[in-house]
Amino acid sequence: MSNSLGWIGVDLDGTLAEYTGWISPTYIGKPIPKMVDRVKLWLTEGKDVRIFTARVFVGGRVTFDELYQTKTAIEKWCSYHLGKPLPITCTKDYGMIELWDDRCVQVVPNTGERADGKKEN
Repeated sequence: MSNSLGWIGVDLDGTLAEYTGWISPTYIGKPIPKMVDRVKLWLTEGKDVRIFTARVFVGGRVTFDELYQTKTAIEKWCSYHLGKPLPITCTKDYGMIELWDDRCVQVVPNTGERADGKKEN
């Protein structure tokens, strides 16, 4: 079931799965329980959830064979830990309504100001 209001992007490494450094294109860390539970809840609510990861960026040194292996590994990980494979992307579009990521800094729209109130150095 797709949510007509848009989709939620969830980063893989460090957000949905543990990440302590690069091992291989097909290695995915242990699930992070709180985030896995959150994604499962969204899925039961019929929300459109997608894996948002740079692992599937087709640029530089990634071959199509490595891309296929990576996508297959992510789909298998999702099937095992979330109950089904999720769409995988590295591209934002106007349908994305949220992004859950361990590296993001939220900005107040049209201001350039950090939403968390922290000051830059």
